[in-house]
Amino acid sequence: MCLLLGAAGVGKTLLVKRLQKLSSGNGKGDLGDPPPTRPTVGTNLTDIVAHRKITIRELGGCMSPIWSSYYGNCHSLLFVMDASNPTQLSASCVQLLGLLSAEELAKASVLILFNKMYGSRSDLPCYMTVEEMKSLIRLPDIIACAKQNITAAEISARDGTGLAAILLWLQEQHR
Repeated sequence: MCLLLGAAGVGKTLLVKRLQKLSSGNGKGDLGDPPPTRPTVGTNLTDIVAHRKITIRELGGCMSPIWSSYYGNCHSLLFVMDASNPTQLSASCVQLLGLLSAEELAKASVLILFNKMYGSRSDLPCYMTVEEMKSLIRLPDIIACAKQNITAAEISARDGTGLAAILLWLQEQHR
């Protein structure tokens, strides 16, 4: 099981829909226009294939007070941050620190995704670079102190940039 977490509105639903489409095409081909999405209220289960079936459980951002109910059986964690919303960054960092301190997630591999990075026409302009965001949330310190193996990546779920790398990461974690 892979958990997909992040604050409301960071692009989790679009991300999982795009990953599913990309995985069904063996990581190749045009993703087409972004599908419509609605805020997730509750949880969505999506199966993708990255050399084997991986189930991604997306939890709505409004469910963060009860995310811990879903930590059991979690092998990997995708944590999404909205790179176009710097005011949300500190709240996302607090959520991330809570996840990393959870005993049930101590062995989970973590991929932090800075979404909306490439200024697609529908994404809001970025006010900070990823390096500035990593510095602001002190990501090097977080990585150094965490029990988990943590990786960070820049993506755009809207235009598909960086999504093939997520599939490769999932493939590596779920061998």
